[in-house]
Amino acid sequence: MILVTGATGTVGSAVVHRLAADLPVRIMARDPVRVAGAATTAEIVRGDFSETESLRCALRGVDVAFLVTNSLAHDDTRFIRAAQSAGVRRVVKLSAAAVADSCADDLITRWQRRNEDLLRGSGMEWTLLRPRSFMSNVLSWAGSIRAENVVRALYGTSANACVDPRDIAEVAVRTLTEEGHEGRTHTLTGPEAITAVEQTAQLAELLGRPLRFEELCPEQARVAWGRHYPPAVVEALLESAERQRDGTKAQVGTEVFRLLGRSAGAFRGWASDHLSAFATP
Repeated sequence: MILVTGATGTVGSAVVHRLAADLPVRIMARDPVRVAGAATTAEIVRGDFSETESLRCALRGVDVAFLVTNSLAHDDTRFIRAAQSAGVRRVVKLSAAAVADSCADDLITRWQRRNEDLLRGSGMEWTLLRPRSFMSNVLSWAGSIRAENVVRALYGTSANACVDPRDIAEVAVRTLTEEGHEGRTHTLTGPEAITAVEQTAQLAELLGRPLRFEELCPEQARVAWGRHYPPAVVEALLESAERQRDGTKAQVGTEVFRLLGRSAGAFRGWASDHLSAFATP
């Protein structure tokens, strides 16, 4: 039995779409009615990382689990203990590329490191997926593009080897359904390092209308992010952006090609497939 968590999120939902109908799959979600695209053979259950009993029920009979957590309020201790008790053999965890950066010491990266350490010390087999930033993060620009033909971002000429979430999902499915990934860490990037200015230009070309890029200063970014995130997370995002400005996120890897036998998807392809999100109503 394969358990998928985070099934309503960016990567987890794509994993659900890609798991074959003939596989025994259980999908855990806090709100099961939000799960979309699952095979009719999949079992969908309610579960919450803060509720031990719901985790025990979701993990019963599970052999391999896909672990996606995003709440900084608690670490993965409760899930890992429940998985150990249930006899789970292996956990595939979605982490982040920043964990390997010795200069990264922000709140979010420290939380990811802590969770990785918990899994490696659990006695279960483990596989770590460490993606660079998701290409889908640019969906946060959709409102200003639709309304004003404007993109506003911090450090617009800094490059990031961002990755298509669909590639992450495809790698996740491979690691969940194939042997040989035990004790392995896969760092996942796109095929090129691209800047926000370049992404804006590609979106403008695909949309067939001019877009303007407006550079935010750090204080403007702090205010903008503060509308959506608590102060500690905002400071972590600012630290992350500064590392990107310094070039630490521009390295392109080959893991996607090695694991999938094809090149990683480029930003232009992702944008073409999601162009309706930016189109003028």
